[in-house]
Amino acid sequence: MSTKFNVLIIIGSLREKSYNAAIARQLADLAPDNLELVYAPSIGTLPHYNQDVENAGFPKEVQAFADAIRAADGLIFVTPEYNYSVPGVLKNAIDWVSRLRPMPFDNKVGSIISASGGAIGGARMQHHLRQVMVAMNVHLVNRPEIMVGTVQNKADGDGGKLTDETTLTFIGNHLKELARVLELHHQKQQA
Repeated sequence: MSTKFNVLIIIGSLREKSYNAAIARQLADLAPDNLELVYAPSIGTLPHYNQDVENAGFPKEVQAFADAIRAADGLIFVTPEYNYSVPGVLKNAIDWVSRLRPMPFDNKVGSIISASGGAIGGARMQHHLRQVMVAMNVHLVNRPEIMVGTVQNKADGDGGKLTDETTLTFIGNHLKELARVLELHHQKQQA
C-alpha cells in the first residue's frame, strides 16, 4: 500500500470568481487516493514584505502560512499569470516564507497548475515561478505541465467548474505524477 501524502494547495488569486480557485476546488475529485489535499491560508492577509516588519517579528499570518507549508509533504500552486509573470500577492507570500529558518519550502515536492483566458494558459508565469522554486529548493513535477488556455471556454460560467473532459483527465494525470514523485521522494528520504 502506498504512503498517504498531505498536499497543500496554494491559490495565487484573490478574485472571488477566479478560474484558478475553481480548479483548486476540483482537485480533490481528480486526485489519487493517496493524496490528502488541504488548502493554504489565504495569502491575501499577508502584509507586504518589509524587512523592518520582519525585524520586529514575523506576523502571525506569515507564521500560519509557513506552518501549513511545513506540515505538508507536497505543494500545488494553482495560479493565474499577471503581466507575463507571477501574481504579486503570491510572490509576496513566497518572499515572506523564504525569510524563515528553517525555510519551510526547503526540499518539498511541488507542482504548478495555471489557467488563463489567453491561449497559452499561464506559460510565462510558470517559467518564472519555476525559477523562484529553484531558489526555494522545491522539486517540481515537470510533466505533464498543466496550462489551461482559454479557460472561459472550458468551464461552466464565469469562474465556474471545469467541464472540459480532456482538461480534467490531463489534470488527473498530473496529480498521479505528483503522487508518484512524492512516493519516490519519500523513499529517498527514508533510505
